[in-house]
Amino acid sequence: MKTDSFDFFLPAELIAQKPPEKRDDCRLMVLHRGRGTVEHRTFPHMVEYLNEGDLLLLNDTKVLPARLRGFRESGRPLDILLIEETAPDEWAIMSRGGYTGMLTISGSLRAFIENGKKARFEGSVAVREYLWERGMMPLPPYIKREALESDRTWYQTVYARKEGSIAAPTAGLHFTGEMLEKIQERGVRVCFITLHVGIGTFQPLKTDEVEQHRMHSEAVEFDSSVIDLIEETRTAGRRVVSVGTTTTRAIEGYLSGAGDFSTINGVISGHTRIFIYPGYRFRAIDGLLTNFHLPRSTPILLASALAGRETLLRAYAEAIREKYRFFSYGDAMLIL
Repeated sequence: MKTDSFDFFLPAELIAQKPPEKRDDCRLMVLHRGRGTVEHRTFPHMVEYLNEGDLLLLNDTKVLPARLRGFRESGRPLDILLIEETAPDEWAIMSRGGYTGMLTISGSLRAFIENGKKARFEGSVAVREYLWERGMMPLPPYIKREALESDRTWYQTVYARKEGSIAAPTAGLHFTGEMLEKIQERGVRVCFITLHVGIGTFQPLKTDEVEQHRMHSEAVEFDSSVIDLIEETRTAGRRVVSVGTTTTRAIEGYLSGAGDFSTINGVISGHTRIFIYPGYRFRAIDGLLTNFHLPRSTPILLASALAGRETLLRAYAEAIREKYRFFSYGDAMLIL
């Protein structure tokens, strides 16, 4: 399967640079995959597409303000993105230029950087404490501005509770607490899964063939009762609707055996490298709420696996004609 068959041209002006003033003040394209037809709605109308007995799955990961700015020994500034804590005071990082040497972040925190990929911290303040006090939210590179203080709220779902991600599960950014209450009032069950979003979710495909791409491992955790709820829902003929590709990868990774998992005291935890692309047989989900994704990305391949490549790309072409807003702070798509 050719990677370039998942490419498309997107006008730069359609890439959302900031969130809407209200979380749910965005458009919603509803794609009926069986018929290949679309409806143009607004996000609050999503409630109408969920029925009593359906199950809604959400990713409750919390984004770390994981971007730090420091100064090299030469005095030149350098931004680093903390990806994962590998040992006490040691982190795998991303940065430009392959720098090796000391980086001064503040009077209370410094780090020795190795080849731009590893940071060993030292100082009088704990790294995580410093991140929450002075770190910047790790906005994706297609947002062409500095992260603002307001992004600490907007680039986080209202139900975020387990810190560990370096990117938001963006499909969930549209929900308000009031909307979740309305969904539950309709008799829809809501439960949470955690997948800490790492570089694997958003790393573009650089291989010519889709099948040659390899995902990075990402941490997953959820209560084992979620599996029972999924089975009950599908046995009753109701639907399991996943909010976001990360939520989907977490549950499908477990059910398809694509990862290393263990169960202790009723909690399933582990890591998954699952890569979902057309031809995959979904074990859990019947519907997907997602945003509009980057060309040649793993999320667009996952959405294509559910909707069909041609059906999805036709819907994307219509979204471009109708000037939907794309990517993290953009509009939403519901695939049913």
